[in-house]
Amino acid sequence: MEYQNTIEFAKQLDSQDELREYRNKFHIPLDKNGEETIYFTGNSLGLQPKQTKDYINQELEDWAKYGVEGHFHAKNPWMPYHEIVTKKLANVVGALPNEVVAMNSLTVNLHLLMVSFFQPKGKKCKIMIANNEFPSDIYAVKSQLKYHNLNIEDNLIIAKAKDGSDVISTEEVLELINSNADELALVMFAGVNYYTGQYFDMKRITEECHKHGIVAGFDLAHAAGNIDLQLHDWNVDFAVWCSYKYLNSGPGGIAGAFVHEKHKNHSGPRFEGWWGTKKETRFLMKPDFEAIEGVEAWQLSNPPIFQLAALNSSLDVFEEVGMKKLRDKSEKLTEYILYLLGTLDKSNINTITPNNFEERGCQISIKVKKGKEIFNTLMENGVIADWREPDVIRIAPVPLYNSFLDVYKFYNIIKNII
Repeated sequence: MEYQNTIEFAKQLDSQDELREYRNKFHIPLDKNGEETIYFTGNSLGLQPKQTKDYINQELEDWAKYGVEGHFHAKNPWMPYHEIVTKKLANVVGALPNEVVAMNSLTVNLHLLMVSFFQPKGKKCKIMIANNEFPSDIYAVKSQLKYHNLNIEDNLIIAKAKDGSDVISTEEVLELINSNADELALVMFAGVNYYTGQYFDMKRITEECHKHGIVAGFDLAHAAGNIDLQLHDWNVDFAVWCSYKYLNSGPGGIAGAFVHEKHKNHSGPRFEGWWGTKKETRFLMKPDFEAIEGVEAWQLSNPPIFQLAALNSSLDVFEEVGMKKLRDKSEKLTEYILYLLGTLDKSNINTITPNNFEERGCQISIKVKKGKEIFNTLMENGVIADWREPDVIRIAPVPLYNSFLDVYKFYNIIKNII
């Protein structure tokens, strides 16, 4: 497409956007003048769908009406409530229903699955992560190594680009896996890197892992609801994600987990809780754990209903739209923003997110001279963006509620600041 850096062109793109009305389904924060902000932090906290209040109020009303009997007699009975979101969640991440579950928080789920799938044996004791991983993932991986009494320095491989750049190519990742295959037990990458916005080729990474008997796991915090994932078809072993970013479930919203159906009768180690025992015998209070078949066996406790209701509200929007349409619009939004930023003086601004669309989602990470100063000025001008030390401004034009006009306005503001 031939892009233009004019407001008329941005409005033309919006008029052709078949998803433009979905913006009206979300609450857009207002600036100090009462105008809608340019909200580019859906990669940190997604906006609230307007219908979410009704979904949560339904459960509040049923709690008031039924008390404990709401577990069985609420409009959406609480006992099986998490099953309401299962198929919808599976559609978002490209999985079978028995491969996904909404439970806990992201890092809790990561620990639970690494306990089961990181099983160091003989020489194969190492874990590989990517450079610039989110600190929580680094802490979790290091603590798993310590749990197995393994030296971190000797057993943690950090995949870095040979040229020292922020982005490492898929070929370099595959080469590292191959060259360390005899010692690797687990490769645990973020599907989309939080810092650079790089989208890793999860399919090829998984294939390379499996050639060498290595487990492939992924943190999808910045990928779920952003990328058109196909976890089942890619044969990924396990994955975890939060739901408060692109999945719009609200601050601290309930997280998700995926375990491929090939592991549905997993017989190895697992930290167990009563919600993971067979539903048919759960309330017989038997002393011995009888695992549910599939990922639900990793559940610990009954889930928070209000968080599930918020997630259910957002997933209903995803069901209407579908990930393919969201991904298509995401490509156009990010192509447009890269075009506009490309018209600015390269000595002042530099994007570190890959230009190739297949290697990015809807986040663009920007390095700018006097970055913190410029970030603060953006915020003062009604742009809600995200700052990451030491020098990166992250912006995420989310296809569900961001417009091409948002993108143009942002460009105009940052151009004037620079």
